[in-house]
Amino acid sequence: MDTRTLCLGVLSLGEMSGYDIKKCLEASFRHFFQASYGSIYPALAELARKGYVRVRTIVQEGRPDKKVYSITPAGLEALRAELAAAEPRHRVRSEFLVLMFFAHHLPPERLAEVIDEMIARWERILFEDLAAFEKAEGGPGVGELEPGMRFALGFGRTVLSAALAYVRRQRPGLLREIAERPSGEDAAADGAIAGAGD
Repeated sequence: MDTRTLCLGVLSLGEMSGYDIKKCLEASFRHFFQASYGSIYPALAELARKGYVRVRTIVQEGRPDKKVYSITPAGLEALRAELAAAEPRHRVRSEFLVLMFFAHHLPPERLAEVIDEMIARWERILFEDLAAFEKAEGGPGVGELEPGMRFALGFGRTVLSAALAYVRRQRPGLLREIAERPSGEDAAADGAIAGAGD
């Protein structure tokens, strides 16, 4: 799914500036979809050219003018068509898992830092960010979320909770195994020899 569709979806919730869209994505989508400012503004410009969003300018004293976007009936129709045609793919892109895959090349102290940083980040997402989305000041409460929104939020909580439990459980054994391995060139040579024997 592209950023244009995501912007239309967010604007279906109400009128927003590009900054508001980014904050909404960070609050409610960050556990399953990433979009940068660099992709949001070109997407909004294209949606405006197609007539899928309206743009109005709010003059702000002492600050740059603010552009606020709202979805048009044609945009809502395009959003629904795109959602109906989209394939339900689930992709995972994780620098953390790449680091774990090559953990045998990291010093044990650095590996412990990486794992602990990931644990702290997931805890923050679970207990602060997702909770803030549920109980946002002036925003929807849990009972007011659409059923699909509750599903996505619950899915994110379930996946992150399982990942957190797994990493906490595996951390001691992984660190112990890495610390006990020969270091440097010996480890690389051992790996090459083991691979050649397979």
